[in-house]
Amino acid sequence: MPVFDPVADRSALAAALAGGNTRLVACLCAAWCGTCREYAQTFEQLAAKHPELCFVWVDIETHADWLDDHDIENFPTLLVQDAPQSAGRARFFGPVLPAIGILERMLDADVLGDATVAAPALREHLRAG
Repeated sequence: MPVFDPVADRSALAAALAGGNTRLVACLCAAWCGTCREYAQTFEQLAAKHPELCFVWVDIETHADWLDDHDIENFPTLLVQDAPQSAGRARFFGPVLPAIGILERMLDADVLGDATVAAPALREHLRAG
């Protein structure tokens, strides 16, 4: 799957998440952030390696209302959330160093645990196509 833009790819993103068995990998960034722009290219390459996952790029300034009461202060911040069929729990929610290898190792080794911080209900906003 490609990296979805939640506005431009709204219907395709809603369809990808509608099945209920797709893990969500969301990068929460800002359009003005140079680090985010650099990270975007490798995030897209990782999405191509993992077509079974749903990758989405969320601009936190455009979609701040989707983040509940969470303030994103460090970039990139990632949310990895299980599919609803697997309880839909957040496996990771927090900032990471802007090196795609970190996320790649987490996904490949499936070393994700349960997030200790409650994550935003982003999946519901994305599915509301």
